Amino acid sequence: MAMKMPAEEKYKEKKKILVVDDYLPTRRLIVDALEQSSQYEVNEAENGEEALQLFNKNNYDLVISDIMMPGMSGMDLLNRIREKNLFAAVIMITGNPTVDLTVSAIKKGAVDFLTKPFDIDDLLFKVDIHLRGKKLLSKEGAEIIQDQANLKDKSDELSKQGYIFDSIEDSPLDNDVIFEKIAALALKLVDGEVCSILLFDEQDNEFHPKVVKGEAEEINRNYTHSSALKMVFNEVVDRKEAVMISSNEHQDISPSLICAPLMIRNSILGILSIRKKKNREIFNKKDLHHILSLTKRASLNLENKILYESIYSNIMDTLKSLISSIQARDHYTEEHSQRVTEMSLRIAAQMGCSMKDMESLKIAGVLHDVGKIATPDSILLKPDKLTLEEFLIIKNHPTIGENILRPVVLLEKERKIIECHHERWDGKGYPWGISGTEIPFLARILSVADSFDAMTNNRPYRPAMPVEEAIEELGKNKNTQFDEDVVNAFIKIL
Repeated sequence: MAMKMPAEEKYKEKKKILVVDDYLPTRRLIVDALEQSSQYEVNEAENGEEALQLFNKNNYDLVISDIMMPGMSGMDLLNRIREKNLFAAVIMITGNPTVDLTVSAIKKGAVDFLTKPFDIDDLLFKVDIHLRGKKLLSKEGAEIIQDQANLKDKSDELSKQGYIFDSIEDSPLDNDVIFEKIAALALKLVDGEVCSILLFDEQDNEFHPKVVKGEAEEINRNYTHSSALKMVFNEVVDRKEAVMISSNEHQDISPSLICAPLMIRNSILGILSIRKKKNREIFNKKDLHHILSLTKRASLNLENKILYESIYSNIMDTLKSLISSIQARDHYTEEHSQRVTEMSLRIAAQMGCSMKDMESLKIAGVLHDVGKIATPDSILLKPDKLTLEEFLIIKNHPTIGENILRPVVLLEKERKIIECHHERWDGKGYPWGISGTEIPFLARILSVADSFDAMTNNRPYRPAMPVEEAIEELGKNKNTQFDEDVVNAFIKIL
C-alpha cells in the first residue's frame, strides 16, 4: 500500500514569510491576504522581540515589518536580521514616511518600503517580485557580494519577466479577464497612472476601449478619445511597433506615454496604452522593455486561446453528440454527470486548485462516463444487480472512454482523469490497480464526487442512501478507497 501523501498543492516547497506589526488590524490584513496563496507559509509577531525569536528559529525567506513599534523598532529588527542572514528579503512599512527614513531603511538592507495606507495588491506584487529575486540571488553565492548592485538589477529584471510570464500563462480562458489582468499588471510594472486596452476595427479604422484601469478610472476614460492619442494609436498601427513619447515631444501628453500593439498573426488586434503618474520621471527604456514583454506574451496567449477555443469548440460538439447517445438510452447518466461535475469543482475550489485544473475537471466530469457508449442496454439499464460477468463489462468503460479521447491531443490530461476515476487509494481499483499518489490528483477528486452521487441517488436496483450515511461511508473508506485529503475537503463543503 502506498504511503499517505498530501494533495499536489502541498508538494511544492512553500516560501516562509514573517509579518511583524503591533497594530492587529494591519497585521491580520496582510496575513489573511498572503494566506490566500498556497505558495506561502505565514507566521506573525506583534513586536520586534517576538519576531527576532521566530527568525532565529526559522529560515524565513521574507519579512514584512512595521517601523514604529514599542520596544525593538522595525529598524532595530532589520539590523538584527541582517546580522543573521544577509540575503533575507525585508519589506518595511510605516505610517510616517520621511526621505531620511526611507534612505536609511534601504541602506540597511530593506528591499522595499511602503507607506500606510497601502494597496494590499501592491504589497502582494512586491512580495512575489522580491521572493523571485531572492531565489535568483541565492543561486549566485559569492558573486553577489562582489557585484551586488548589478546582480540585484539583473535579479529584479528576471523576476519581473518571470512574473509577467506566470501571470499571463495562468490566466483563465475568459478573454475579458485576461484584458483586465494585462492592464492591471502593466500599471504595477511601470508605475502607471492609467492604462487602457483598445480593440482595433481595421474596417472602420476605429479604436474601441475594452478596459480602462487606474486612478480615477471614470475620469480617465476620456483620455482614450483625445485627438493627440489617436495620432499616436494610428502611428502604432501603421508601424506595428510600440511608441514611447513624453511631454517634451508632445505637450498634450503628460508626463510620458507608452503605446504598444497587441498582435494576432501579424495583424493588429488592439493597443495597450499606459500613461506615467504625474509628477514622476518619464518612462525609460526598461519600462518600455517590460511593456513589450507583457504585450508580446499577452498576444501569444490570446492567439493560442483563440485557436484553442475554435478547435476545442469543434471537439466538444462531437463529444457531446456521443454523450447524447448515452443519455438517450439512460437519463440517469446525464443528471449524474452534471452533479458529479458540480461537486468536483466545489471540492477543487476548497483544495485551492488552479483555474486550469478546474477547466480540466469541468471537461472530465462531463465526459467521465463516455465509455458507457459501448455498454449494452441489457447491462446499462438492468433493474437488478449485475452478475460478475456483467460487472467485468461495465468495468471497461474508463478504458473505452480513454480510447475514445486518445486521438484528441488537447485532452491528454482529461483522458487520464477519466481513465483513473475508478482507481482506489489502496490499489484495488480498476483498470490498472494503481495506488496512492500514482492516481492523478484530479481523478481522486472525481472519484469521491462520483461515489457520493452514486450512493445518494436512486437506481433501478436499489434506493438512494441518506446523505448522512453516504458521508459516513466516505469517512470509513479514507485511505482505502479514497484519498483522505479529498474526503476531508468534501465534508467541509457539505
